[in-house]
Amino acid sequence: MSFSSKLNISDLVAIDVHVHLEAQDEATATDSAAKKYFGDSGASRDPKALAEYYRARKMAFVIFAVDEKLTGRQRVTNEEVIQFAADNSDVAIPFCSIDPHRGEQGLQEARRLVSQKLVRGLKLHPPIQQFSPDDKMAYPLYEIFAEVRLPVVFHTGHSGIGTGMPGGGGVRLKYGNPMPIDDVAVDFPDLPIIMAHPSFPWQDEAISICLHKPNVYIDLSGWSPKYFSPTLIQYANSRLQTKVLFGSDYPFIAPDRWIADFEKIAIREEVRPLILKENAVKLLGLAGMH
Repeated sequence: MSFSSKLNISDLVAIDVHVHLEAQDEATATDSAAKKYFGDSGASRDPKALAEYYRARKMAFVIFAVDEKLTGRQRVTNEEVIQFAADNSDVAIPFCSIDPHRGEQGLQEARRLVSQKLVRGLKLHPPIQQFSPDDKMAYPLYEIFAEVRLPVVFHTGHSGIGTGMPGGGGVRLKYGNPMPIDDVAVDFPDLPIIMAHPSFPWQDEAISICLHKPNVYIDLSGWSPKYFSPTLIQYANSRLQTKVLFGSDYPFIAPDRWIADFEKIAIREEVRPLILKENAVKLLGLAGMH
């Protein structure tokens, strides 16, 4: 079995590169704090409702979970993500998540998922998985994805998860600094890298890395566009117009809200379709899926 996409690219109006498959139980303190931070998006965590939400809007999306033990939240496995994508292959593109601390066991899982073509990329969250992206511990994991040129998404910047909790829920924000990702981009020039989120408070660092390294991209998830910095808007409109991607952070932020706010910011008309769809089509290798 390998992931068989039924995407019809020409029919799509957008591709959301940042969607979480979340456990439906929101009973943990971490979930409650996240809802307080992000506000109640109204987005359903029910898998069927999630797929229908995007289908109704003619959007495809990259779907993943986060492999971590820090927050105590209910784990969603890579197998569940893959099954969800198989059940909704007209809209969903599966990425796996593997905690680099899992060592050889995690590497074996990554090799299997990649060799069987069950996933199209890797999602990492350094602040919650508690590692720095340039830690050599993680390099064998990157090698697996670099070899087949599948993208790796790194959470960057502030973490909504843990905000307002005692001790930030144990989440260390230093791991969200994007600068260590520059080392990864140097050491793995064939590895497509997506720095997730406007990287507050290191937005200029993220822009510099993206500008300097051909294999690095920025997704715009996790923030309403009305909060984007003028510098981010300036570069998205110009030097980085082919390297910036639409992402929502569903269910924390719903695409309806993101798109509505995106329409109000000063992005040039010819750049909007690049951000919403075309850049993702190229990066994810989706061209030719009609």
